[in-house]
Amino acid sequence: METVKNNHTMDFPPDFSCPISMELMKDPVTISTGVTYERKSIEKWLFTYKKKSCPATMLSLDNFDITPNHTLRRLILAWQDSGSQLLPSSPPPSIKHDELMSLLNTIESTPFKVSSLKKLRIIVETSGDVKIDFRNCGGIEMLLRIVVQILVESLDFLTFRACEESLGVLNQLFQSEEDETLLKLLSKPECMKSMAIMLQRGSADARFYTISIFQKMVRAEYNWDFFIHGQGVDFFKSLLELVSDEISTEASTCALQVLIAILGGSSKKSRLKAVEAGGICTLIELLPDTNKSKSEKMMQLIKLLCECPEGRLAFTEHKLAIPVITKKILHVSDTASMIGVKILWLICTFQPTERVLEEMLIYGSVKKLVALLHVDGRSSTKEKVVKMFRLHGSSWRRYSCFPSELKDYLGLVNSS
Repeated sequence: METVKNNHTMDFPPDFSCPISMELMKDPVTISTGVTYERKSIEKWLFTYKKKSCPATMLSLDNFDITPNHTLRRLILAWQDSGSQLLPSSPPPSIKHDELMSLLNTIESTPFKVSSLKKLRIIVETSGDVKIDFRNCGGIEMLLRIVVQILVESLDFLTFRACEESLGVLNQLFQSEEDETLLKLLSKPECMKSMAIMLQRGSADARFYTISIFQKMVRAEYNWDFFIHGQGVDFFKSLLELVSDEISTEASTCALQVLIAILGGSSKKSRLKAVEAGGICTLIELLPDTNKSKSEKMMQLIKLLCECPEGRLAFTEHKLAIPVITKKILHVSDTASMIGVKILWLICTFQPTERVLEEMLIYGSVKKLVALLHVDGRSSTKEKVVKMFRLHGSSWRRYSCFPSELKDYLGLVNSS
């Protein structure tokens, strides 16, 4: 059976029509006014008839540059492929389908993209079919071109706003870490650089879209090393600002997960940048009022930062550090207790100043460490407790405030 591909026997969306010939475009191109034409028709208008205005708007042309409209061409081809399987009596495409293609064409051909991108995000939210249609029409590639444009025109307000809205649509599309195709496109260096800029300078919504995309990349086990190598202290400051966000708890949780992924597998330089960005101070001051899940994540970050000398120094210089960590041990969860002991062990092993040892005694750290000795069985946490007592037990015993009932335990540990 012969497929129906005759342009004259099939109705086609009006946006696919050349304003000059009124026929379906095969090679759509856009001129400086933002209007798209069939290449042969506009070239004949400009170069054969020597016209100096736009046929549709009659505006004078500043230049005669002709730019291929690849997105519209893909839309036309996709429409032809779907239409070729239909009989002439088949129902026309859905309203959403036509609206989607019209928006894509408008976005591609005009510098004023923001309102159309907002409408696009609403349409993409409606159903999975629209998302698939959008992908098949080359919509993702179009959005990514808009996103990376801020690397060239970072000071242009319209470009910046279009990037923000494009990230909103991409966040809607990136629903699963198993979406390898979109992950690969988002992971490209120029796209990652654009998202880093948006994280630091974007609106609240744009920053949320970006951190949500980053969090999905964490779930997909994206390797952050190459990307982080090119980022400075300001990038970590922006992540910590999101961690501190009291309005959007979702953004705060995403930022914590991203930081753990970055610092957990990165070099010492990244941890140093996070310390310079105020990581220890921010986390210590947020920690007292957090729930179980956030407490564990924040303590994990503090532990990672304390694995470098600069992090340990920042920890010991903060007056609330030891009392806050101590309060979380045996109070939140077994995981929090384990991480808290690791933090104290790092401080006791590599930064055991007299003030640190005294504060551990005054704020109850030593008492809680003794309580952990009562836990049945062997564990890495219990072994760290024993090591701390062997290192500093004799020093703690000399303090007048040292509880007398704990001296027997110290003697037991030291003799074991």
